[in-house]
Amino acid sequence: MSSAEQNPKPEGPRPPRLTAAAALAALEGLVLVAAGGYLAVRGLAGSAGDQRTALTGGLTMIALALLPLIAARGLFKLRSWSRGPAIITQIMALPVAWQLLQTNSVAIPGGIALAVVAVTSLVLLVNPETTEALGIGRRDAA
Repeated sequence: MSSAEQNPKPEGPRPPRLTAAAALAALEGLVLVAAGGYLAVRGLAGSAGDQRTALTGGLTMIALALLPLIAARGLFKLRSWSRGPAIITQIMALPVAWQLLQTNSVAIPGGIALAVVAVTSLVLLVNPETTEALGIGRRDAA
């Protein structure tokens, strides 16, 4: 059995909610790549306090960006498997947002933005219109 037979592509147009969820996941991935790249460059340039930690942290952030970017691509292409990684990404973002909100620094607006994006994405991903477009949930009895 081919993978197309096991996981057929759902029929119909992509709903706006699914497009928005894909865009938010892609945005999170791109922000992680940018922040990781910045941290890695700072580590390589030697302007960071601990070069090894900065470089490792930057590369880790870039690696973590793969999950939301792959999920966003799958959501955009209406792949049912992509909803799981997208939901996991949002659930992982919530504790990060909480930690950012606990600081007394300029990170608080970032925590607010991350929390809003994560909650909005979760709402969009569990929406019945989204699950139906991805072919998840109720199946018509033949």
